[in-house]
Amino acid sequence: MKLKITTIGNSAGVILPKELLARLRLEKGDALYALETPDGIRLTTYDPELAAQMEVAEEVMRHRRTLLHKLAQ
Repeated sequence: MKLKITTIGNSAGVILPKELLARLRLEKGDALYALETPDGIRLTTYDPELAAQMEVAEEVMRHRRTLLHKLAQ
């Protein structure tokens, strides 16, 4: 799908067609991440940094379940 870069105020932006927004399940205001890959730039709704942080949080919650339960009381 060919996208065109356009001027938006003092910046430049890309207009995403309705069809692409539907395929990505995005709406106005949603976050879209640009990841650099060996093949170029990949646009995705997946945030690898947040996923890594959530993995760490889940690990802590698994190993410290009793402590977290006591703190919640």
